[in-house]
Amino acid sequence: MQLGMIGLGRMGANMVRRLLKNQHECVVFDHNPENVAALVKEGAIGAASLEEMAQKLATPRAVWLMVPSGAATEGSVKDLSKVLSSGDTIIDGGNSFYKDDVRRAATAKEAGITYLDAGTSGGIWGVERGYCLMIGGDKAAYERLEPIFSTLAPGMGDVGRTPGRPADKGTAEKGYLYCGLAGAGHFVKMVHNGIEYGLMQAYAEGFDIMRGVNNEDLPANMRYDLDLPEIAEVWRRGSVVSSWLLDLSAQALVSSPKLEGFSGYVDDSGEGRWTIEAAIAEGVPADVLSAALYVRFRSRQDHTFAEKMLSAMRKGFGGHVEGALEANTKKTS
Repeated sequence: MQLGMIGLGRMGANMVRRLLKNQHECVVFDHNPENVAALVKEGAIGAASLEEMAQKLATPRAVWLMVPSGAATEGSVKDLSKVLSSGDTIIDGGNSFYKDDVRRAATAKEAGITYLDAGTSGGIWGVERGYCLMIGGDKAAYERLEPIFSTLAPGMGDVGRTPGRPADKGTAEKGYLYCGLAGAGHFVKMVHNGIEYGLMQAYAEGFDIMRGVNNEDLPANMRYDLDLPEIAEVWRRGSVVSSWLLDLSAQALVSSPKLEGFSGYVDDSGEGRWTIEAAIAEGVPADVLSAALYVRFRSRQDHTFAEKMLSAMRKGFGGHVEGALEANTKKTS
């Protein structure tokens, strides 16, 4: 199947690679020509402009946006709508606010263009592991483009079927799911990321507590010099708290047991805030998720070992560079 991809950063480029590997044809565009050239060498078809991309795609066209949420996505949707035609589809795979999807879908519909929002989880490892996809919007467009979603998703892999779940229940066990009307995909991804904040905070605090038990203020016979890398490793083996986030924590601790390479400055990408706003609007208590978000705010003022753990996990799954480090790099470059 054919797909246009706009935005060839960490995730966008790897998604193209996964599609190419599975015999799909990709027409790619990025404001950085070097990113386009790199993927052309790997088999993609390059485009120097949105107009050229539209010309190289057969109708009905499908174009996937993998650009930062906010102004970048807003501008890309508007510019893309000018070169697409009735029957074409825009897919926003970034971390957009779901209410923006509702508005954009309605505007696109006036021009006969269908719009899908695809919450995408998988980070920099998705090219190998696949991407968990949560999709909202026009159902007919989703069904037409299902081969794309199926290829990008992990598939069944070695994860066993949930006991009692019917074999013909749907696509969720393959790693992708149509969630509902416009915005539904990004709403589910938003809550996913809010939960992610809470899970990461729990691990981070737990490791900080184990690190602190060697404190000189504690009685000598209750002071333990715990090997955190080994504890992370043993928890990976049969523990009820095993997870990919724990795997990433174990990797970070093996590389640097004291996490010297991290300051503890932890960014938030927006979804955590939006999840709390949704909880407030719905009157749903979200104590843990709220606390995890506030810790990220506090981390920009003073840093603990727990916050270094959060930074290490973010770098592990998404390649995220600490905000303070990124700012300093820009100043010196």
